[in-house]
Amino acid sequence: MEISSRTLDNGLPLVRLAMPGTRALTALVAFDAGARTERDEENGMAHFLEHLVFKGGESYPTYRDVNETAERMGAQLNAYTSHDLVAFHITCRSEAATEAVDLLSDFVGRARLDADELERERGVVIQEIARSDDQPAEVADKLLDEATYGEHPLGRPVLGPADHLRSFSREAIVAFRGRQWAPARAGAFLAGDLSHLDDAQVTVALERFPAFDGAAEREPAPDFGRQVRVEERDTQQSHLRLHWRPQIDPDDVQQRAALTVLSTLLGGSMGSRLFDEIREQRGLCYFIRSLGWTHADTSRLDVSSGLDSAKCVEAYRRIGEIVADLAANGPRDGEVARARAYAAGSTVLALESTRAVASRAASLKVVFDEVRSPDETIAALDAVTDDDVREVASHLDGDPVVACVGPHTVDDFE
Repeated sequence: MEISSRTLDNGLPLVRLAMPGTRALTALVAFDAGARTERDEENGMAHFLEHLVFKGGESYPTYRDVNETAERMGAQLNAYTSHDLVAFHITCRSEAATEAVDLLSDFVGRARLDADELERERGVVIQEIARSDDQPAEVADKLLDEATYGEHPLGRPVLGPADHLRSFSREAIVAFRGRQWAPARAGAFLAGDLSHLDDAQVTVALERFPAFDGAAEREPAPDFGRQVRVEERDTQQSHLRLHWRPQIDPDDVQQRAALTVLSTLLGGSMGSRLFDEIREQRGLCYFIRSLGWTHADTSRLDVSSGLDSAKCVEAYRRIGEIVADLAANGPRDGEVARARAYAAGSTVLALESTRAVASRAASLKVVFDEVRSPDETIAALDAVTDDDVREVASHLDGDPVVACVGPHTVDDFE
């Protein structure tokens, strides 16, 4: 993969990732404007704004113009908001790449934010919140964030509460965009077959993004503090979430790779410790996994499981014992080699997609200010040693943060 980057006149970094052997291209624009950047009363605004920009720009003034234009070029449009960023992307056959960039840059960079459309979409997002609240697994995920980070923005739901959605004015949304959508803290990413791009037209299109210069707002993540949150529901299945805080430097790519390998051998594959014992040997659950990842200034190792409610507390205790053993004794012979190969292989398979390559590049650039090739990421995974994993694991001592949805009480997890 050939990677090049430059900064446009409006301050927007442009990263080109040429991928041989594909006929597709993904154009993606991401901003340091996720839920983490919201003030308390703005919670949910980053995600709401993501919805609103799809309603049209200057050249494509309505949602029909946007959607029908994308369909005529055979392209797929979408977006996502996380705590860390908001991103908009279009994937198309490479012959339509220049037109796709023109479309994306128009409705995102010159969004009209029509007041009538705002009122209609407000109800849609409130329904999305209600749908999320009806799904116990999603409720458990949100409870874990609350238990982990408390009142910090990382502890708030990305969708926000419905009452906030009802209160957002167009003026407040425009002000949030002006404060957080600064091109210097954003990035445009072109991944795939770049041979059909008209570079001059692409530059003109991407320089449509206004050169906002608002100050970045990112409150430092709080220190680890154990909390237990339970939402009691009369269900046959419980949704259990656990969180440990790895002591790694988020800016160190090798330490991030070691955390990935650690989470893989713990619960990231069918050969992992948790899958083998909790699911296969003991039959305590159908689903269990662990995931390690990093924000800009903090890291996390989470375990998620859906369990028979009658077996939830037993599984919780045994999961804790497995993590404690890993912390005290480190990895077993051959465990790191297997997990390392699985993590690297999974990364290779995931990065066959132009959208995945663009999304990964956006996360690295916007969150960590890094421009790295997938080959560098895979090389970092391949270089992880038993000692690297042992060092990360050694700090996973003590009881985890707990969130659970099911017929339980806080006392069950004390």
